[in-house]
Amino acid sequence: MTNDNIIHTEFEFILPRGLVDAEGNLHRHGVMRLAIAKDEIIVQKNRAAQDNSGYGVIVMLSRVITKLGNLTEITPDLLENLFSKDLAYLREFYNRINQQGDAYIPVQCPQCQNQFQVELALAGE
Repeated sequence: MTNDNIIHTEFEFILPRGLVDAEGNLHRHGVMRLAIAKDEIIVQKNRAAQDNSGYGVIVMLSRVITKLGNLTEITPDLLENLFSKDLAYLREFYNRINQQGDAYIPVQCPQCQNQFQVELALAGE
């Protein structure tokens, strides 16, 4: 049995292409947390996001991505280097976990009746 009262606040993801850092290292595996009201407020106060509404996505992602590869300090400057396909993936992933609830769905094996969770597939995976 699954406990419906448990809320998942962090979700793992794998970028389709990956982020290449300044040293040439590729980072694909990451963790994103659910957004909170403070994240929205910080994005609205960010000067670059005020000047360019599209940049708000980068600022928000830098707030909610807690890990990318071995990187734990995720900044807007870092995320500016994302490939377009990875940015689109992260937007969809963000929307999925924040607006549509859990990125995982409960399933049950028809043969053994074992219950487990399966991550929803996102476009681009």
